[in-house]
Amino acid sequence: MKKPVQRTCMGCNEKKDKKELIRIVKNKQNEICVDETGKKEGRGAYICKDNKCLDKILKSKRLEKVFDMKISDEIYENLRGVMFDK
Repeated sequence: MKKPVQRTCMGCNEKKDKKELIRIVKNKQNEICVDETGKKEGRGAYICKDNKCLDKILKSKRLEKVFDMKISDEIYENLRGVMFDK
């Protein structure tokens, strides 16, 4: 029996199963998008499906530090939309 793959949320720093988290990806063209499949190519960062965690990464600009670039408000709105869809 395989152990479930775990990742750490950038907001609360808790380890959770990968399936419970939302993945944000930066690809080779420096485009950032929300990866709902969890299989897109590129550097990934994970966040819980919790508004508190999203607020934390917004305040601390943690996503910008992880990807070393400015993140548009559109990405954060996409992320918020994905959280409320599920």
